[in-house]
Amino acid sequence: MEKEQESCRAAEEELAVAEYELSEVEAQLLHLNDRKQLLLERIGRQKDAILLKKNHLLTSRDWSNFPWSNKVKEVLNSVFKLNGFRPLQLETINATMSNEDVILIMPTGGGKSLCYQLPALLKSGVTLVVSPLVSLMEDQLMALKALEVPAAMLSATSTKEEVKSIQDAMLNKNGKLKLLYVTPEKLAKSKNFMTKVQKMYGLGRLSLIAIDEVHCCSQWGHDFRPDYKFLGILKGMFPDVSILGLTATSTSKITIDVQKMLCIQGCLVLKASFNRPNLYYEVRTKSSSQEECLQELEELLKTRYRGQSGIIYTTSIKDCEQLMHGLRNRKLRVGCYHANLDATLRSKVHTKWLSGEYQAVVATIAFGLGIDKPDVRFVIHHSLSKSMENFYQVILNDEPDVHD
Repeated sequence: MEKEQESCRAAEEELAVAEYELSEVEAQLLHLNDRKQLLLERIGRQKDAILLKKNHLLTSRDWSNFPWSNKVKEVLNSVFKLNGFRPLQLETINATMSNEDVILIMPTGGGKSLCYQLPALLKSGVTLVVSPLVSLMEDQLMALKALEVPAAMLSATSTKEEVKSIQDAMLNKNGKLKLLYVTPEKLAKSKNFMTKVQKMYGLGRLSLIAIDEVHCCSQWGHDFRPDYKFLGILKGMFPDVSILGLTATSTSKITIDVQKMLCIQGCLVLKASFNRPNLYYEVRTKSSSQEECLQELEELLKTRYRGQSGIIYTTSIKDCEQLMHGLRNRKLRVGCYHANLDATLRSKVHTKWLSGEYQAVVATIAFGLGIDKPDVRFVIHHSLSKSMENFYQVILNDEPDVHD
């Protein structure tokens, strides 16, 4: 009995020693985890600092004059029918022509699309343009078609014949295709398409990757889209192809995050002024009566904006359709655009608005915030935007007057 008690005490003492040693190890692990976290934060800050220094070195270079400058001016005039550049366009084009990675932060309507469309005509091969909205791609394709620039788009609505024709053009060494528009989802979810892109690269026909709304890569961005994360593999797959990221809204934190997400080791960051003195803003009290709202909109479209083109934004599909029907009942030429409409119908609405057959489009943000229509003269918010960033992008759309 005595021996058993002694054995039990010995076991208890051994347990106590083990528990003490475990507590010591746990304390050490806690300390090491804290130390690890501090080191990770320090490494992160150092990486950001190095990234910013590399960005600064590129920004401090003179990007105004290069051997291809005369050719750039010639294409600007002969193809795009323009006599001069807007701020930062020439710098972006020259950096892109120099195969440097670039992030361009420029307000909607500032001319971002020219920064990859013009180099696409000077570079051999195809420029791959990643855009989040079909409406934006269709808008640019219509404009490029009018300029006789060879461009194409692959989307969920593309027929098998269209897909085959475009993929053949991608791999044709003598092909005329210069710009190919795709959604990030197409890159992320179509292995067949990515295989074609890799083959195109192997043939030396992938000349530039332009990523529109590049802030969507960052989880800090207001429009984060998961499929944009897939774009982080592009730099590793196509290391000698430059990336041009474009956005109208990006803080310094988002810009750094985007570079890390895209595996860009320092790039030229250009930021245009967001001051638009030609815009007029007006805030009105919105009536709680739908009938009174329709009456006010009717008065604006028939008097103040008679014969002028614009957009009326809503935040829901239901409001979008109800507002369109209400305005049509008042003999106003308006169309409706939202994500639930058939793709063919959306394209028809878009075309009728561009041609002037519709005075206005009642739309959700599925219509896109960078539609290129130079005579837009008003943007009306029937409902407040869901975020300040969305509101900021919408109000900078093509130099309109703005009401809320």
